[in-house]
Amino acid sequence: MTDTAGRRVIAWASISIDGYTSGPEGPAHDTWLYRHAGRQETAEYFEGVWRGVDTALLGRTNYEGFASVWPAITRDPATDARTRELGRWLETVEKVVFSRTLESAGWRNSRVAREPEREVAALKASDGGAIMVLNSASVIQTLLKADLIDDLRFAVVPALLGGGLRLLPEGLPASGWTLASSATLAHGAVCLHYRRG
Repeated sequence: MTDTAGRRVIAWASISIDGYTSGPEGPAHDTWLYRHAGRQETAEYFEGVWRGVDTALLGRTNYEGFASVWPAITRDPATDARTRELGRWLETVEKVVFSRTLESAGWRNSRVAREPEREVAALKASDGGAIMVLNSASVIQTLLKADLIDDLRFAVVPALLGGGLRLLPEGLPASGWTLASSATLAHGAVCLHYRRG
C-alpha cells in the first residue's frame, strides 16, 4: 500500500463510460471531451480539484496540447474569469513532462524528466502541496504500477467511444480503493474521488 506520508499524488482523468481517455481517431477528434471540459459546471468542479496542487505531471502528448492552446485562452479577453484563473495556474504551476524523446519544454515552469517512478518518489518526499497527473493515461498507468498514486479522480462522461486509449488496461496490479466523494454534474458526467483503501 502507498505510504500516506508526504505529498499526495492525485491522478485526474476524464473518461468515457467505456473507459477511454481518447477515442479511436485521437485527441484531435475528441469532441466529447472538449464539450465536457468547456461546460461551466465542469470548470467549477475541477477548480476544487486543482487548487492546492503545486506540481502537475504530464505525458508529452498532453503537454504539447496544453502548451499549444492554454496561453492564448488565458490571454483572450473573452475568456471567463474561472477559465482564465485555471490558465494562470497552468502557466505558473511546476510542470514535469515525462518523455523519452522531448529534449526541452519551453512553457513557463516546465521541465522534462525521463524516469517517472524516481521523479515522483522524490517529489513525494519533498515539501509542498499535492502533485497531480493531468489526464495523461500513460503516466497514470506507470505510477499505478509503481504504487505511487494516492488518489484517483475521474470524470465519467456520458459517451461511448468503442475504442481508443484505455485509461486502465489489463495488467495493472490489484489494489483496493475507498470512495471519498462523488458528484453528478448537470450534463450527466459523474465525478468520482477514490483514495487508497
